[in-house]
Amino acid sequence: MKTIFDTEELDQIRSLARRFATDRVAPGYLERERAGTFALDLMREMGGLGLIAPELPEEFGGMGAPFLYSGAIIEEIGKADFTFGYVPLLASLNGQILANFAQPHIAADWLPKLTAGKVMLAIALTEPRGGSDAANLGLRMERVGDHYVLNGEKTSISANQIAQGVITFARTGRPEDRAHGVSAILVPLDTPGITTSKFSNMGQNAVGHGSIWFDNVRVPADHLLGDEGKGFAQVMQGFDFSRSLIGLQALGAARASLDETWAYIRERHAFGKPLAGFQGVTHPLAEFDTKIEAARLMSMNALWLKDQGLPHTAEAAMTKWWPPLLAYEAIHACLLVHGHAGYSDTLPFQQRLRDVLGLHIGDGTAQIMKNIIARERAGRAAAGT
Repeated sequence: MKTIFDTEELDQIRSLARRFATDRVAPGYLERERAGTFALDLMREMGGLGLIAPELPEEFGGMGAPFLYSGAIIEEIGKADFTFGYVPLLASLNGQILANFAQPHIAADWLPKLTAGKVMLAIALTEPRGGSDAANLGLRMERVGDHYVLNGEKTSISANQIAQGVITFARTGRPEDRAHGVSAILVPLDTPGITTSKFSNMGQNAVGHGSIWFDNVRVPADHLLGDEGKGFAQVMQGFDFSRSLIGLQALGAARASLDETWAYIRERHAFGKPLAGFQGVTHPLAEFDTKIEAARLMSMNALWLKDQGLPHTAEAAMTKWWPPLLAYEAIHACLLVHGHAGYSDTLPFQQRLRDVLGLHIGDGTAQIMKNIIARERAGRAAAGT
């Protein structure tokens, strides 16, 4: 559906992403999830089409495009395979971090490979004891000569076993300094002293999540991102971008489910007429269709604000908590309309339902997002956060 944000150029990139998603990504969605395997060949193909982090400068393999382009791409990928949406999601989030905070030679080494789909970067913030208390980090990072030495554990890390590098948040200051004593560093995952594990999850098994352990891991000091002790405050700004993308990723899966269900009720007959003739069937779908379009506009608006250089922290938090919840509810409703076929694993509804549910947790829970909104609207003291 056309929106006020669409331009001829945006329509072109959306059409390219839709063709790639429909023809190449969608056919293997369920098979990859059942096998728990990630399509690295498709990631390289996607990079070859210029569909990974197009907002990055041309010198890094991007297009220097508006941030809205990445939103259009991840929405189309989300329709085809929610989990494969981690390719544009992680690339855009981590690509911005490297472009803004890495040493020039580090950015020049990693970013062209990232946009080409030759490497994937993970991001490691969460720890076993911390969860949503992101500033309460125990992983230590100490300067020893021209290296930093890391010791500790990160958990619930997306793509931890298929990525080639991980942007890692670690404590360089005192525990009581909280966020003010946290630094960020790019760690190649083939560095000695690193081990990983993969969780058995309800969904998103193709990309996978797990723990990363650091045992006296030595990383060159020039891999530091931003200033020592200020990495948390500097780098976390990029999460406003990724949260807007997550909203569109989830809404893509919901839109695919609704489109399939509208088509199904036109063909499926009961009591002598199509299911589309029963308002008890069509009215709930119409309500979800309306809400999804509203949430889509809200998500695109957050990206538009970023393109304009305007504040968008609250708007990004809104897109992180509401669209994934709405997508889950819409997919659930579509599953029920399909009856037992929808409940079976032959149709994609059950898989989408489980995949979308994971982002009710990852990248900040709904409660954290509402705290952010309250803080932006009422002020930190008034919000009590």
